[in-house]
Amino acid sequence: MQKAVWRERRGIDMMQQISESEAVLMKIIWDNGGCALYSYIMEELEKKEAGWKKNTVLTLLSRLVEKKFLKTNKIGRRNEYLALVSEAEYQAMQTHHFVDRIYAGNVKGLVATLLQQDIISSDELQEIEQYWQTKMKGADHNG
Repeated sequence: MQKAVWRERRGIDMMQQISESEAVLMKIIWDNGGCALYSYIMEELEKKEAGWKKNTVLTLLSRLVEKKFLKTNKIGRRNEYLALVSEAEYQAMQTHHFVDRIYAGNVKGLVATLLQQDIISSDELQEIEQYWQTKMKGADHNG
């Protein structure tokens, strides 16, 4: 249901996947407030000692523009890249996709695996329960 809302609001297919390399570039842009100049992106990649070539980065950025994850603004001769998808939206979309693909949409199966494999602690589960109760109380007051 939420995925359809994203598609309508953005006018794009939010289920389109991005590669690990494209995700690295998106993370740099998200961490910079949702926009970044090409030169800034290259500086950040150099800090990470990624060793990416200019043409590789430009190709990945153009793919992200084609996939409508980014938009380009020309500032003189420089390119500024603006995120059209927030990090939270992307994380939510990826989570839905993962649960649908791995657990056939069954969130209970995911939580059971997290508990059985000791990936989530009982303290973390309590925090989640408290979060859910708070959220439900807020929904009761709003609706």
